[in-house]
Amino acid sequence: MRVGAIQMNAGADPGRNLETAERLVRAAAGQGASFIVLPEKWSVLGTAEDLRAGAQALDGPAISWARAVAAELGIDLLAGSIYEDTGHGRLGANTSVHAGPDGEIRAVYRKIHLFDVEVDGRRYAESETEVAGDEVVVSTLVDGTVLGLSICYDVRFPELYRALAGRDARIMAIPAAFTLATTRDHWETLVRARAIENQCFVIAPNQIGEHPGGIRTGGRSLIVDPWGVVLAQAGDAETAIVAELDMSRIDAVRAGIPALRHRRPAVYAAEPGVRA
Repeated sequence: MRVGAIQMNAGADPGRNLETAERLVRAAAGQGASFIVLPEKWSVLGTAEDLRAGAQALDGPAISWARAVAAELGIDLLAGSIYEDTGHGRLGANTSVHAGPDGEIRAVYRKIHLFDVEVDGRRYAESETEVAGDEVVVSTLVDGTVLGLSICYDVRFPELYRALAGRDARIMAIPAAFTLATTRDHWETLVRARAIENQCFVIAPNQIGEHPGGIRTGGRSLIVDPWGVVLAQAGDAETAIVAELDMSRIDAVRAGIPALRHRRPAVYAAEPGVRA
């Protein structure tokens, strides 16, 4: 299976962002990718006001385009995430949508973990603009491969990915808008760790550059194999990266190091929780 990851410099203009997404998705498909993943908030990225102005329902232009282009190109397309108008007033959702090659929506995932942190001297408070999801979601690609869905900050919560692996996910997607500082110091380590510990492929497209409101993201989008080997990595520009996934590699890695079978959940359950 050939897959693609789209690295974008999205901003406050949904129309411009959609034009960029279309150009890069077509570029990846032109290189033979049958499954393509867009980054987090590809349809609008910026200030709280920008997000609210660019919020869309799932029948809005962004997902309607994703469904149409997936059908036209005959691909599975994970529309990274959009800022979804949920009808909750000032609170939207950070929502990932999988469109199949028939143009139908196969799965919808809303980001579980909200990015309420301070990084590099800047405060981020997603809870002021977003409502958290509460459902672990897998989908199925047209060839039957199970896909695990997550978004950005989720990557810091390995228990989510173990839950996805427990639901038979063999590819996990991590569309992101990772900050410049955390991309530099954490991004590759976290993405590769999720691939290694769950012995699966990970596709992790990131945003790149400066965005409205002083937001800076770090790029370096990744496609990683179950051994933690980086199959493709982007630089510091908008681009599409592609890689060939040998799905038999998962079975070989899991047979050689059967860590998933060696787990002892009953023992872990007896351990005390971590005090924050």
